[in-house]
Amino acid sequence: MAATQVASLSGSVKLETEGNRKNTTLICAPLMAESIDQLLIEMRKAKSSGADLVEIRLDYLKSFSPDHDLQVLIKDCHLPTLFTYRPQWEGGRYDGDENKRLDTLRLAMELGADYVDVELQVAEEFNKSIHGKKPEKFKLVVSSHNYNNTPSVEDLGNLVAKIQATGADIVKIATTASDITDVARIFQTIVHSQVPIIGLVMGERGLISRVLSAKFGGYLTFGTHETVAPPGEPTIKDLLNLYNFRSIGTETKVYGVISNPVSHSKSPFLYNEAFKSVGFNGVYLHLLVDNIAKFLQVYSSSDFAGFSCGIPHKEAAVKCCDEVDPVAGSIEAVNCIIRRQGDGKLFGYNTDYVGAITAIEDGLRGLHNVGTTTISPLASKLFVVIGAGGAGKALAYGAKEKGARVVIANRTHGRAKALADRVGGHAVSLAELDSFHPEDGMILANTTSVGMQPNFEETPVSKEALRYYSLVFDAVYTPKITRLLREAEECGVATVSGLEMFIGQAYGHFERFTGLPAPKKLFRQIMGQ
Repeated sequence: MAATQVASLSGSVKLETEGNRKNTTLICAPLMAESIDQLLIEMRKAKSSGADLVEIRLDYLKSFSPDHDLQVLIKDCHLPTLFTYRPQWEGGRYDGDENKRLDTLRLAMELGADYVDVELQVAEEFNKSIHGKKPEKFKLVVSSHNYNNTPSVEDLGNLVAKIQATGADIVKIATTASDITDVARIFQTIVHSQVPIIGLVMGERGLISRVLSAKFGGYLTFGTHETVAPPGEPTIKDLLNLYNFRSIGTETKVYGVISNPVSHSKSPFLYNEAFKSVGFNGVYLHLLVDNIAKFLQVYSSSDFAGFSCGIPHKEAAVKCCDEVDPVAGSIEAVNCIIRRQGDGKLFGYNTDYVGAITAIEDGLRGLHNVGTTTISPLASKLFVVIGAGGAGKALAYGAKEKGARVVIANRTHGRAKALADRVGGHAVSLAELDSFHPEDGMILANTTSVGMQPNFEETPVSKEALRYYSLVFDAVYTPKITRLLREAEECGVATVSGLEMFIGQAYGHFERFTGLPAPKKLFRQIMGQ
């Protein structure tokens, strides 16, 4: 298919893409190398990774001859160039003479740089030094960095006006997120800006600002061309392949997993690929949320259409919903929230119990070579649940519904007893679990985060105790084989991975998100990778 140029505010940068690109937001690769030779290598890597332009951080160079080196960098770069020479007082590395720094940036402009970034504090001085004369296709970026917080919408608006008044072609504002709701103020600022604007929020809670800049009209976003990115910063590969960045537009609906921690979740890999396969206009994100009620209140527009709820928000999510499915109400935990497009009301569901119980039943049937019958293989089994949180409640409810006798083990005995009383079961402490052996052939289900990456060597119960069980299930799926499952296998006990629960519960999420049947075969292919 012939490449098409997308007309936009992107100045002289031509966006080459196949197919129908839905946004004009550029992807910029920041290059931080200590030598010119290394920078040239990084430039080539950035181009091959799919970047639209590169930011050359001159303040990282250990030795630098502006007259010669700038010509080399501009001449040999096959992408548009943005030159930044960040001083220490604005979070960079340069600690030399200020006049020399600004002279270098002015020289970069004169030699053919596409963009130069100067800090708000010195922007007027820089503009005076060039007497308002800029090359025709050159763009001046004037930036402000706040490493402490994200100001109010009013203060951000005033900051945009202040930056614009310096003669900036492009406004850049970078703030810091103490809460994911801080990012909403940057989105609001971008949407209402009358000038080209780069708005980014630093930190893991600010990751969505990098991805959704394409939806809300940011001039560019940053993505590293390296294979691994720091927390809160995506790789270019992830922007293009995981988040389908080129396909994000103003009408794209936003979904995500609300959890803390959240970076371990494989949900974005599953849903984004599935959305793409069926042509659904949505993007699914990691959402590091501290307070779910605050999050849902701030992100209340129809753009934010649905969420998966993870640790520790499943119980709190119930109170945040306008209506709750009867099953979720009985469990007192929600793992799926849908925002109704007509009136914005939130509906809560629980698909954990179906995903987990079905996986455990299938495991037992395989163990005993029994086909599907009307009677569950869990009937009359002693079913031990570790954990009394949202997932624990779902498993306890599901096991009871299938006729199992339920035992709850939890770090806090009071919570274990409260859940056990609700399902007509029995409560024990975690300490008691190692010697708990009323009968052989029990079922064990861990619903806590014990053993989840990066704490691979943790396990909720001793290996010696596992020999009394016929099957062990672990809701943790990163890693796929946890220490608990590995030691159960070593004891000759059948195991079911949390990946089975994850895939099973995801069917319901996908269908509620999209209104389409879940591509079950595709789900397994994606997670198999």
